[in-house]
Amino acid sequence: MNRRCPICRKPTDSETHADFPFCSERCRLLDLGNWASEKYVISEPAYDESMFEGLDPEAASSETDDQE
Repeated sequence: MNRRCPICRKPTDSETHADFPFCSERCRLLDLGNWASEKYVISEPAYDESMFEGLDPEAASSETDDQE
């Protein structure tokens, strides 16, 4: 699969680059640093909070206790 590195935009290939989708370990580590320093943010919740309306919080905690 051919793509461009998300950091430096150089062409990269999944078959030849071990750090795919990055072109190098340097770009992979720069991306990790961006996440660690919170330069990247998720702009909206991954779930809709209305999905949890009407659920019993006690039932949810007892289910996790059963799994342990």
